[in-house]
Amino acid sequence: MKVALEYSGKIDVERQTDYAVKGITKVVNKIGPRKPGSPEELRAQQWFEKDMKNYCQKTEIEDFPVHRQGFMGFIPFTVACGIAAVFVNWFFSTVWALVLCVLAFVPLLFEFLMYKQFDDFLFPKQTSHNMVATRKPKGEVKKRLIIIGHSDSQFEWTLNYLMGGLQAKLFVEIPAVVGLVVQTVVAIVGIIVSLATSAYPGAAKDIETAPKMFLAFFIINIIFIPFEFSFLFFQSHTKAVPGASDNLSGCYVAMGTVKGLAEAGIEFENTEVVVICSGSEEAGLRGAKAYVKAHEQQLKEIPTAVVAVDTFRDLETMAVYDRDLSGTVQHHAGVKELVHDACANCGFDVKYESIYIGGCDAAAFTQKGIPATGFAAMDPAPPRYYHTRLDNVENLRPDAIKAGIEIMIETACMFDKNGAKGVGNSAENAAEVKA
Repeated sequence: MKVALEYSGKIDVERQTDYAVKGITKVVNKIGPRKPGSPEELRAQQWFEKDMKNYCQKTEIEDFPVHRQGFMGFIPFTVACGIAAVFVNWFFSTVWALVLCVLAFVPLLFEFLMYKQFDDFLFPKQTSHNMVATRKPKGEVKKRLIIIGHSDSQFEWTLNYLMGGLQAKLFVEIPAVVGLVVQTVVAIVGIIVSLATSAYPGAAKDIETAPKMFLAFFIINIIFIPFEFSFLFFQSHTKAVPGASDNLSGCYVAMGTVKGLAEAGIEFENTEVVVICSGSEEAGLRGAKAYVKAHEQQLKEIPTAVVAVDTFRDLETMAVYDRDLSGTVQHHAGVKELVHDACANCGFDVKYESIYIGGCDAAAFTQKGIPATGFAAMDPAPPRYYHTRLDNVENLRPDAIKAGIEIMIETACMFDKNGAKGVGNSAENAAEVKA
């Protein structure tokens, strides 16, 4: 049974869904694509803030610096190093070939897979923003629920649009990375053979087949070059996408939740609900990271749970996220279970999934020890609309947005009533006091 029904029978999810679809349509048609740290991103957040002033006691827009091209700007450098390593290894030096391979991997690992601000300083700086709206409880704030979705939209992933997300991954992206791995292994093998030959002159007779072996390696490396070269066209550096589902749908799920609570007359006694429409998520979770950095002490003063809502389109693959940030962080068990149980109460049997390439805003909170999880309804393949011009209003699925709003209203009511395991749980707190 829905916990939300214990609070009010007047929750009109259909009305909030209509509000979300109309709002998304307005933003896409009137503002358009919203590059990280752009005036369009800010303008959308200002519209969001205007709406939230009707349902929240406090709203604000916080600014922070961002280098929007830092997150993917390493691609030409990585491609150049990878391709150069093939020829350096064959014509010049295996040691320098290995150096080039390592240099190619470093920004790929730290920027794209781990979302570190590794090479940001090399790129122009912009100002991005977070819109924060707070619905306060009737009494003292004893716990807090944060629902965060991102306002910006990504630069178009050209290969996804031309080939489809899964096809681009299978036939370009994975082979390109495999090629770089192979080049690295070949360089290491070459160094080992060279060292063995130098240290043990007699070993040369035992490796008479080495020239043929290295010729075969060289040919294999050549085969991978077209895949690596294609990475130069992975992403446009000028054209951003509409971002209707990713992630205006998440922003409106968050705002529709607060609006739904307010219009149903639901006022929590001691639970604060915060909506964040973050900026520059597509530039490496920069908005969420900036918010956590600015508010870390406040976030840890009282029990806080965070749910990142990101893309409500593919209802069939709706999931609660267990691991995040390319599998490097594990989200809070109690918050994951809270959202999972809310899904069940609303009639949805969802799985726990992991983000093994990429990340969502929840990761920025989890990294700082703030209980969080991610929640989305997006095909992980990914679908062809993902980060392309096809992520438009015509491609919206109102039923997925409706499910997101309904589940997050239930999540908020469940959290207010019982907290989450390890986060503001009334039974656990009572046991601790008794002990």
